[in-house]
Amino acid sequence: MRINKYLAHAGVASRRKAEELILAGKVTVNNVPMTNLGYQVSTGDIVEVNGVAVYNEEPVYYLLNKPRGYISSVSDDKGRQTVMDLMPQVKERIYPVGRLDWDTSGLLLLTNDGEFTNMMTHPRHGVDKVYVAKVEGQANKENLRPLTLGMTIEGKKVSPARYEIIKQEKTKNHSIVSLTIHEGQNHQVKKMFAAAGLPVQKLSRIQYGTLTLDGLPTGQFRRLSKKEVSQLINSAQGN
Repeated sequence: MRINKYLAHAGVASRRKAEELILAGKVTVNNVPMTNLGYQVSTGDIVEVNGVAVYNEEPVYYLLNKPRGYISSVSDDKGRQTVMDLMPQVKERIYPVGRLDWDTSGLLLLTNDGEFTNMMTHPRHGVDKVYVAKVEGQANKENLRPLTLGMTIEGKKVSPARYEIIKQEKTKNHSIVSLTIHEGQNHQVKKMFAAAGLPVQKLSRIQYGTLTLDGLPTGQFRRLSKKEVSQLINSAQGN
């Protein structure tokens, strides 16, 4: 396997970033600095980045129905529960693909494939992510229209989104709205609704590309099939 692909699959960096690490002299193979971008890593080679050994496990891909109250991280320096606490049976060194906020539930992907992660999270690939939000106030075409045109939030431009008003509770003054985006900026969905005057009270991601949570209870996970992974990759490459 070509060395930049090896590093990407190991979760070190994307292929392009891996090449930058190699050219910067930060990668060694069998204790020898590696500068050959075309080097093919063989079984038994010891690959290190900044003196730390890199192990390329067999790529695995998981879908988790994340509950609220868990951090989308491998560890937490404040001692809070992370999504890894829900998956103690998994032996590979996986990590979340992107993240869901502590108080956001729903569909979260985890893998040990760095190249796949980059493909799923980079805005240029345009993988759809569908959220359902309970928002304060009455959602309507007028206040949701800015979301469909593209907005600038805290100085950053976000792409146009698609929405569907699922329910309006006038007596309780809240609405249920689904929102489809293909980016993943920090707190993006919450900030978009807030900019529309509809603060989010509860949020869940229900779809990621072709994947849904059908049949998967909250707090449970399953391994993706090869077909599901291929569908996600094809979706990303098609955009």
